[in-house]
Amino acid sequence: MRWIATLVALIAVTGLRAAVAAQERLPPIPPDKLTEAQVKAIEEFKAARSADVTGPFVPLLRSPEAMNRVRALGDYLRFRSALPPRLSEFVILLTARQWTQRYEWGAHAPLARQAGVSDATIAAIAEGRRPERMTEDEEVLYALHDELRRTGGVSDATFVKAVARFGEKGVVDAVGITGYYTLLAMVLNVARTPASDAVTPALAPFPK
Repeated sequence: MRWIATLVALIAVTGLRAAVAAQERLPPIPPDKLTEAQVKAIEEFKAARSADVTGPFVPLLRSPEAMNRVRALGDYLRFRSALPPRLSEFVILLTARQWTQRYEWGAHAPLARQAGVSDATIAAIAEGRRPERMTEDEEVLYALHDELRRTGGVSDATFVKAVARFGEKGVVDAVGITGYYTLLAMVLNVARTPASDAVTPALAPFPK
């Protein structure tokens, strides 16, 4: 029965390694460990957002100036861009799916639903599928995002359709939202920031 004992030990070690690998790498910094620059950055963040430092801004606080510069960009792209909330949240979900970013997904799937993105569209994005019944503006944004993601650029045809629908400012803002939430997704993935499991549909690893 020595092989059974070896197998049990191997499973235990593997499980331990997985648990260690899943640990949050850049958790909240204890108040007594904050530097003067970090305290100032937290105060500026709270003044700008009327909210505590959470999510991607927790790991970003390790670089306090970067944190608030990122926050300032987000203040525009999330709340004042040329895209209405429904389309902004649509693009954010596409980006969260691309990076399998569960924290972003958990924060924005309910907001997308509240803003008017259909349950069927949200479910399709979660499953890595092209939604079947998108609105016309969602169709244009999906093509822009998908082509940019796959090829690193967009064709003239895709660009012309996007400009015709949203104007040049709208296209730049849409790309900006994609880039901004890509940055946040990369930070969250590196930090292994935990997410709530309560959001439906949940975000499974990206289909291969």
